[in-house]
Amino acid sequence: MCTGKCSRFVGLSLIPLSLVCMVANALLLVPQGKTNWTNVSNLSLQVWLMAGFVGGGLMVLCPGIAAVRAGGKGCCGVGCCGNRCRMLRSIFSSAFGVLGAIYCLSVSGAGLRIGPICLMNGQWEYHFKDTEGSYLLNHTLWDLCVEPPGVVSWNVTLFSLLVAASCLEVVLCGIQLVNATLGVFCGDCRKKEGTPQ
Repeated sequence: MCTGKCSRFVGLSLIPLSLVCMVANALLLVPQGKTNWTNVSNLSLQVWLMAGFVGGGLMVLCPGIAAVRAGGKGCCGVGCCGNRCRMLRSIFSSAFGVLGAIYCLSVSGAGLRIGPICLMNGQWEYHFKDTEGSYLLNHTLWDLCVEPPGVVSWNVTLFSLLVAASCLEVVLCGIQLVNATLGVFCGDCRKKEGTPQ
């Protein structure tokens, strides 16, 4: 596969993944779609760190767009030199994306391990913090959270989605790092328009 085609494929995969991360993080801010509990004391620190919006979202959206541009025939330079410049830009963007995806992965993993803040026994706190993630397998504990209703399943679903998406983002940004490096040094194997075959 040519480096240009690979870049387009990776970029077109990163863009929807970054949008999924942004939407998942936005949904974490409104448990069960209601804003009644959207304040600092009722949502966990991992939600407020905005790892899905900033790390897996914006920091990966930029490399996705850069990879699509590196794989296309844009107006940013013509011929071999222009494509190599776009590939070089994609290297730096992909490194930035790897950092963002790792940030999203680590914060989301911590969010899964610690669990949500919820009202249980009249207190708002991290009731599952000491379980070291074992609460994930014991669904009967989930119903002990009185408010917000269903917050444990809400957080588990969305943080799991963020973990899965950020793992894919790390892999895709890593592939684009290698691909763009090859594109800078070796060029693109696609033929120019108008050249005989």
